[in-house]
Amino acid sequence: MLAAAEELYYRKGFGAVGMDELRAAAGVSLKRLYALFPSKSDIITAVLQRRHEQWDSALTAAVAAAGTDPRAGLLAVYGYLEQWFCVGDFRGCAFINAFGELGGTNPDVSRIVRAHKASFQGYMAELVAGIGAPPSLAAQLSILAEGAQSTAAISADPQVAVQARGAAEVLIDAAMANARER
Repeated sequence: MLAAAEELYYRKGFGAVGMDELRAAAGVSLKRLYALFPSKSDIITAVLQRRHEQWDSALTAAVAAAGTDPRAGLLAVYGYLEQWFCVGDFRGCAFINAFGELGGTNPDVSRIVRAHKASFQGYMAELVAGIGAPPSLAAQLSILAEGAQSTAAISADPQVAVQARGAAEVLIDAAMANARER
């Protein structure tokens, strides 16, 4: 059910998908759907939590695949984005989409989206600390990644990730040079 909901919400939007359409896509009865998820908000929350776990797992794996060089691991974030942007059904960040659609009216969605984004920023802070750069670099690189997600969704151009990686390299080099001068 969650996979069907995630696919429908991502493709059509959260508000556009009703419980009956979700029931049909998942191949379950409406009674079963409501037994597991008493409200649409409950299933949206579960979908976003599932998506967060998928994101964390895939991103961590991409960084680990970069090897032991901390700088390469940090830049692997942008390689991960490039791969994601090339997926045929890429429609941007599900969390940004959810917040844009529901964040003003659904406090649970707002909370989950904020926690997801804070988690990403925290992970970037860990990676930045691993290269010995100032903590402010983590926020800069996080904003760069977030902007790349939105721009790639709007432009349908996966090369945005390559451009973001180039900008990340400039930011990393400048931060490291400044750190060495101090």
